[in-house]
Amino acid sequence: MEAREEPRDPGYDDWFDEPELPTETQSGANRGVYEDADEVWVLPEDEEPRSGQREFVIGGRTLTVTQVAIIGLSVLAIFFAILAAAGVFNGSKTSSPPPAPVPKVTVTVQTTTPASTGPVAEAPSQTLKPGDTGSQVKTLQQALAALGYSAGKPDGVYGPSTMNAVERFQVAKGLDEDGVMGPATLAALQKALSG
Repeated sequence: MEAREEPRDPGYDDWFDEPELPTETQSGANRGVYEDADEVWVLPEDEEPRSGQREFVIGGRTLTVTQVAIIGLSVLAIFFAILAAAGVFNGSKTSSPPPAPVPKVTVTVQTTTPASTGPVAEAPSQTLKPGDTGSQVKTLQQALAALGYSAGKPDGVYGPSTMNAVERFQVAKGLDEDGVMGPATLAALQKALSG
């Protein structure tokens, strides 16, 4: 029995290795002989241009007339796109005149102030608190209304609406918001009415 030669194990999985390039031999009819395997995959280079084709060498590259025409048309298209973006083709033949200057208008407003005959309202002469009644409370309500802190119709009763008006006045003047017409609030009210 003849010993059969086993294929040599390369020691790794050769599943992904590229196969050897084919070479042709003279065994078949009308077959060429390729001695250098690399030439099988390379197309032959034309030394001479095809009949009727002119070639140009630009920047070390050989270009055909068609390629040169495509490059030229691309450059022209970009040039016209830039001109269109700049507004050269907008259709107006004359430039618009500069805008007319706006004339200056001076307006004089005459204001008259009524003669001051004295304070519109007067401040109460004593401190007050919620639950008080009488003419001093009515004076307080009128004073607050004159300054824009109305407590409703002056009725002489230091109720919730009067307390609310006093609180709004205290907040506006930066005082403690307690709703009581104490000494500090009374002084601020007298100052606001006199000024």
